[in-house]
Amino acid sequence: MSAIAGRKEELALLKSLEQSDESSFVAVYGRRRVGKTYLVRHVFEGKFSFYLTGIANVGLMPQLANFYAALVRYFPDYEDKVMPDNWFQVFQLLIKALEESDHAHKILFFDELPWLDEPNAHFISALEHFWNSWASARHDVILIVCGSAASWMINNLINNKGGLHNRITHRIHLDPFTLSECETYLRQKGAAYSRYQMVQLYMVMGGIPFYLKAVETGKSATQNINDLCFSKKGLLRKEFENLYASLFKNADKYIKIIEALALKSKGMERLELLKHAQLSDGGSATKILRELEESSFITKYPAFGKNNRYVLYQLSDFYSLFYLKFIKNSSDLDQDYWLNAIDNPEIRAWSGYAFEQVCLYHLPQIKQALGIAGVQTRSSAWIGEANGQKAQIDLVIDRRDQVINLCEMKFSLSTYEIDKRYADELRSKISVFKSATKTQKAIFLTLITSFGLQQNSHSMDLVQNDLSLDVLF
Repeated sequence: MSAIAGRKEELALLKSLEQSDESSFVAVYGRRRVGKTYLVRHVFEGKFSFYLTGIANVGLMPQLANFYAALVRYFPDYEDKVMPDNWFQVFQLLIKALEESDHAHKILFFDELPWLDEPNAHFISALEHFWNSWASARHDVILIVCGSAASWMINNLINNKGGLHNRITHRIHLDPFTLSECETYLRQKGAAYSRYQMVQLYMVMGGIPFYLKAVETGKSATQNINDLCFSKKGLLRKEFENLYASLFKNADKYIKIIEALALKSKGMERLELLKHAQLSDGGSATKILRELEESSFITKYPAFGKNNRYVLYQLSDFYSLFYLKFIKNSSDLDQDYWLNAIDNPEIRAWSGYAFEQVCLYHLPQIKQALGIAGVQTRSSAWIGEANGQKAQIDLVIDRRDQVINLCEMKFSLSTYEIDKRYADELRSKISVFKSATKTQKAIFLTLITSFGLQQNSHSMDLVQNDLSLDVLF
């Protein structure tokens, strides 16, 4: 298996498990296509005592048959055993096989675990009994469970209130690649892209390794986006239809939230969002929002100067936004859509918002570039008005050292020039922010642009921090 890009902390954790003198129960979860299975296999390929992948949308008996077939692959002597007809019998058979194994560590990998939990099949109860009555009492078991349905993993394993309460010894929430990890991955593939082109790819597919794997390094970023998203057989042309259905029951309600947030790039408060999604307020809506957030599709931002109950929700999954903006209503007959429409106003508007999201996702890198990585901060969005004027700031970094960074992000083909109109707009934003918040802290205007600022009288008078996209890497 080829070298893996990034994932340093996760790799170190998994590799340390074989050095432990206690059994380990590891939950790996995260968005579909983010590389969970690849990570576990990269570390333990060839060492598994047992490896099972659940099957989607089948009943109990096919799941048991699948388990038994996997058992026979690893323990051929069990081929003539009677196939169990419930999960408790399955785990007892697995225990017997493992006790006869001479492996120094019993490394077990249950992939797509949520798919095994069929209604009324008592899978979780059987897993609880397996861990509590046998595995946890040993020193040589490494049980790794994995699933894309982050909400199931959190509710049924990590926050389990029954027999698995506090039994997970390690949890790995696998996030999409950062830009730096994407750069490493694409360089490993032989890509010679500039960082600008890498950001272009990131704004469409995010840091999803499975999507990046499909990038053809002999083609430009624009050509790849066109081929993957607009050709009839492009990987990302139909991905949206499967993405949410594979993760959530009643996926249409989750999609309504995603579609509503795609309408308003600056984000929505909860009640506004539910109104647009045509969903009633209550526990069901709270569950949907929480699960979308846990699965990295949406992000909840606190609002500066407000209590923690006042938040803005934004669509933060790059592919979902791009799909709803451009792919969903594109014609199968226009397979060169992206090549032909690269400079239209709609694309410029989308690219501005998508670049803002890229910056927000790389907030630690921005803080590092500002020299405040060690300073206590609170990051938030802000909407307000004063003296009859309204303003919105997408990123406010409120610092313990009595400074507030007001951040503006601009995506352009060359160095960015602040003209008089934009300079007046920036002065107005700062004025409204100061008046509305009544802050006594120093205000530092921070611009994050593709290639930095073109120095002129406006930039020299207004901007304290000038950052280019290189800092995001």
